[in-house]
Amino acid sequence: MEDKKKIIVICGPTASGKTGLSLLIAEKFGGEIISADSMQIYKKLDIGTAKATPQEQAAAPHHLVDIMDPSQPYNVQLFTEMAGKSIDDITSRGKIPVITGGTGLYIESLLNGIKFARQEDNARIKQQLMLELQQHGKEYMFNILREIDPEYAATVHPNNTVRVLRGIEVYRLTGKNMTTQLAESRPDEKPYDYLILGLNYRDRQKLYDNINLRVDIMMQQGILREAEYVYNNRESFKTCVNAIGYKEFFPYFEGLCSLEECVDKLKQASRNYAKRQLTWFNRMKDVNWLFIDECDYKSAAAEAVKEFLRK
Repeated sequence: MEDKKKIIVICGPTASGKTGLSLLIAEKFGGEIISADSMQIYKKLDIGTAKATPQEQAAAPHHLVDIMDPSQPYNVQLFTEMAGKSIDDITSRGKIPVITGGTGLYIESLLNGIKFARQEDNARIKQQLMLELQQHGKEYMFNILREIDPEYAATVHPNNTVRVLRGIEVYRLTGKNMTTQLAESRPDEKPYDYLILGLNYRDRQKLYDNINLRVDIMMQQGILREAEYVYNNRESFKTCVNAIGYKEFFPYFEGLCSLEECVDKLKQASRNYAKRQLTWFNRMKDVNWLFIDECDYKSAAAEAVKEFLRK
């Protein structure tokens, strides 16, 4: 392990306190934070993505945050490439990379050293998939994904048509589903020496209460303006248009639902997302879980990091 770069990973469901813990660890151990979030990389989308505030970002250097235009595509392949370069940069300066986020696919792919083969876009398959979506609807397409790749489908929201169609596209292009491709792309040896700290609540209702409170705070901070920005650019913001925190308000802008109804839908969507995140992280064998409601998790995390770096 001596020649492997040491990295710390902080993961968990939305609203579990990952940002706060990452800042504590970065400040205490000379770390720099790499965001493992599929949306925080986009400029002008701060509230809905729960991005670290300017003050928080000033407390420790942040990477893969606020650097891409919302019209640009972002995916796991780009993340692993960019995060790998950030890790090299951070460690070359004697600092500790602190990978922080809730996108399980991104984190697991990085830790396993998965190298994604670049696949040329197939216009014919994409066109066929869009036609099927228009003819049969989102639920029909999600059921196709669930049939060909139930494990991957368990981590995808049925309304996230970008990921649903991509999962089907990969299968039709290669004959192998996403889960199989990830397994086959995994090298024999993992590239990093890592410690994974997972945040959660033993009492699930406390997590849900936190999520509901976070949505109320986001409303006060002005998430509606961000959602309207995404809605007005929905033709070009192909990735962001499916992000939880924005699409739930589209019926309000279209005069189909009240604002209160949309806020309730956002809370429900966020709680469901937390369940999917936990499904993903719970099947990762190396997570050291810290339960916020039953221990001094910050002290426990700091002690675990201290021990890890001592090895």
